[in-house]
Amino acid sequence: MSTALLYALAGAALFAIGLAGLLLQPHLLRKILAFNILGSGAFLILVGLGQRDGMIDPVPQAMVLTGIVVAIAATALALALARQLLDLTGQMRLPEDRPDAEPADD
Repeated sequence: MSTALLYALAGAALFAIGLAGLLLQPHLLRKILAFNILGSGAFLILVGLGQRDGMIDPVPQAMVLTGIVVAIAATALALALARQLLDLTGQMRLPEDRPDAEPADD
């Protein structure tokens, strides 16, 4: 088993764990952490598949580096919004959409 395949498999496992956490966890902070794990898995897959004939391709690595910077900024924004939601509602859960609820008239 090559190193690139090992990175890709580890990335796929992290992606699956992050996706499960994103879908199954109701707590907002856990959803943000699961989204970060999902993104890390995607980055590992890109790094793992970014080799051709034993030569490292710098384009996927540059994309991953840019993605890490964007992920940090998105995480900071998500945490700021979660803090604001906590201040407004007192809960760290997103409001649920109920299909049986009637729409509010503004």
